[in-house]
Amino acid sequence: SSSGCALRSIGPPPVVLVAPRGAEVRVRGSLAMIGSVGRRPDVAGLGLRRRALTAAVCVGARAASALYLPGVAPMEYNEGDKVEVKVNKLTSVKTQLPYRYYDLPYCQPPVIQESVENLGEILEGDLIENSPYEVKMLQNMSCKVLCKQTLTKEHREKFKSMIRDEYLVNWIVDNLPAATRYARRGTSGGTTYVNGFPVGVVREDRYYVHNHVKIDLKFHTSPAEYEGYRIVGFEIEPYSVAQDESKGSVQCQGNVNSPLFELDLHDTITFTYDVAWAESPIRWASRWDNYLRMTGGQIHWFSILNSLMIMLFLSGMVAMILLRTLHRDITKYNELASAEEALEETGWKLVHGDVFRKPRHSKLLAVSVGSGVQILGMSVVTLVFALFGLVSPAHRGVLLQCVLLLYTFMGIAAGYITARLYKMFNGADWKATTLLCAFLYPGIFFGIFFILNLLIWGQKSSGAVPFTTLFAVLCLWFGISVPLVFLGAYFGYGKDNISLPVRTNQIPRQIPAQPWFINPVFTVLVGGILPFGAVFTELFFIMSSIWQHQFYYLFGFLALVLIILLVTCAEISIALTYFQLTSEDYRWWWRAFLSSGSSAGYVFAYSILYFSTRLSIEKLVSTVLYFGYMSIISIIFFLLTGSVGALAAFVFVRAIYGSIKID
Repeated sequence: SSSGCALRSIGPPPVVLVAPRGAEVRVRGSLAMIGSVGRRPDVAGLGLRRRALTAAVCVGARAASALYLPGVAPMEYNEGDKVEVKVNKLTSVKTQLPYRYYDLPYCQPPVIQESVENLGEILEGDLIENSPYEVKMLQNMSCKVLCKQTLTKEHREKFKSMIRDEYLVNWIVDNLPAATRYARRGTSGGTTYVNGFPVGVVREDRYYVHNHVKIDLKFHTSPAEYEGYRIVGFEIEPYSVAQDESKGSVQCQGNVNSPLFELDLHDTITFTYDVAWAESPIRWASRWDNYLRMTGGQIHWFSILNSLMIMLFLSGMVAMILLRTLHRDITKYNELASAEEALEETGWKLVHGDVFRKPRHSKLLAVSVGSGVQILGMSVVTLVFALFGLVSPAHRGVLLQCVLLLYTFMGIAAGYITARLYKMFNGADWKATTLLCAFLYPGIFFGIFFILNLLIWGQKSSGAVPFTTLFAVLCLWFGISVPLVFLGAYFGYGKDNISLPVRTNQIPRQIPAQPWFINPVFTVLVGGILPFGAVFTELFFIMSSIWQHQFYYLFGFLALVLIILLVTCAEISIALTYFQLTSEDYRWWWRAFLSSGSSAGYVFAYSILYFSTRLSIEKLVSTVLYFGYMSIISIIFFLLTGSVGALAAFVFVRAIYGSIKID
């Protein structure tokens, strides 16, 4: 913006957002043909059945044509058709507390109706409602008066509080969120888009409300493909205008020299709007590109290359262990000729009688690994759905709902893995272990979420999840997840025990003094650095999506990063486990889990750095909210990486001890 109209369109710092071209999907109805087999047709009833079938086809065709999936099925408008403007929550990066649009004294329709929402939208705090704005296809408007409101002291304080906290107004037209266009400063030039538009601005302790908006709508038409017009762009230009009402009608001065609406100088506020339609060459399938346009592609490729280098380094180390050192060890162990040489054995073969000894707190280890596999399954399936475009930003709340449902159904994997491991440890208390698997980590997640929700509710924010929705989440947990955990445990305990290549001695072997670099604290801290290094660049974009309300869509990059992360966790655990066994320390189970799982500690430390450098959160509740949710994310990351490391180390140990001769 130029300096003359800087007050008219001021928002958060511009976000550099590049989107792949989407595929235009059409929803078509399907007709199932029903017939009778082995009977002669009833001539008398044939006409009746034909009429019934024809009616069914007509109803099905109408239902199919009326079916509108947001972001998937395009909607055509004819000239003069009503275009509904919906309002969503007010959001702020400074507070992270969303509020209902009508909490501010904006113009209200005669009857406020909430749109039907999915579970994900409710959990995200979305509150989509109708508005009194009248917009019709291809009909431009200028200085249309919406309403005139009296400003009370309470209204002024609400406006001032929202403006101070940099709240943004979010509107929706044809499933497109309102965007504000900003000019980039510097040599690069160009424009960038920010989701929503600011409630107002404050300059030198003077508050200016954006009470006039210009609604810029773009449409695309292609008579050869479809009839009517499709909306492909929705931009807002907010203005603070003290309308001139001296001539009996409202005059909106939209130029630089027109007076601004200063909040403290008026007792009433008039809301007005303009509507401007413009044809656009952008096709409907590409209309989200402006929202997803970013110059971060090079940064993402840098992230991938950085992660690949770490993975190649670790792969080289593990290959050296497996192909050179390990092969030499196995050859030497299998070629021992005499008992005298056998007495001089050194290295990892000496601990063959203890390497599969039951670890301390084996119940907790089995539950942790099982819960990690549950999260891994949820992550992989979610990414598969995302790669097929089923959880794009056009589907509000679908990503969170998909994650929640998949986590629920993956309880069967958690129960199965927990049972298999606990049975291998010769555990007897299988009921308590299965209960622990079903309730420990889900209980931690729900407990943190419930406490944070109470804090949000205490702030009277629309982001507070209703207790009916919490009850629905509890029904998912107790009604689906817990039975599936027990079902998985039933199958796990029913299978034969995992065969181990060596027997465990009754008396534990004494562990010699260990060198400093095999110290558990040191290996755990070092082990977490490389998995974190493989993901930290992508982590920045994910956290910006969550805490700065940006769209995240680069699921292809994320899938590559996840694969690299899993390989890195497996390799670092295998390498550290080998070094530990070489030092004749057989207590590798927890070490393998914590070596890769400690990367979650670095994730939480990075969240502290991100909080202090990228966010300007000042309120105590918002700070608790941030670190509460980041603690949930860190625990999830801990279980995911730790379980991959422990299972990879188990496969490695089982393989190397199965390849040597034991008397």
